[in-house]
Amino acid sequence: MDRQGDVIEFRIEKHLAVLGEGKGGWKTELNLVSWNNREPKYDLRAWDPEHKKMGKGITLNSIEATRLRDALSACL
Repeated sequence: MDRQGDVIEFRIEKHLAVLGEGKGGWKTELNLVSWNNREPKYDLRAWDPEHKKMGKGITLNSIEATRLRDALSACL
């Protein structure tokens, strides 16, 4: 649910990477996620071990993900 009590539906379409692990087994993951039956987007956030709860994160379309990749490549 969001802050207004609306149900937010999500489906992890493809697991891409685990970037780290925190307390209680929560993992920071990069996935392709469909939110509310929309086109999947690249999604970076922490997930509980069962993928039922999530932390705050960011979603990127393919153009934004490419720009992020290029920016990271330029500074690493």
